[in-house]
Amino acid sequence: MSMESTGMRVYSGGVWEEKYGYARAVVVGGRVIVSGCTATVDGEVRHVGDAYRQSRTAIEIALEAVEIGGLTRQDVVMVRYYVVEHRHFDLAGKAIAEAFGDVRPACTGVRVAGLVDPRMLIEIEIEAHRA
Repeated sequence: MSMESTGMRVYSGGVWEEKYGYARAVVVGGRVIVSGCTATVDGEVRHVGDAYRQSRTAIEIALEAVEIGGLTRQDVVMVRYYVVEHRHFDLAGKAIAEAFGDVRPACTGVRVAGLVDPRMLIEIEIEAHRA
């Protein structure tokens, strides 16, 4: 997957962005706000049945958008994650701790009834800010 920036927006070319009319990320002043990311790469859900690996992939996608927006992992101030099963909280949390443990952003986890594709177990959105 490759992303591109058009000024204040970052696009990954993902099917849902076009279909639902949103950008992967929006750059506003010193902030990069990344839409919810799943483990969908080139239109295919990766790591079906593996919430931990889906979390890692979603974080990688989100961080790529942050970097294209001009910030880094160190600038991440908020992580929100959505899981479809209670047992996925610890798996997503492990991936978040591995990616951001030294950064220590704010974080919220929510259990949801389901995501747009039933093979998706995790959705992660992040916000980065540089003062």
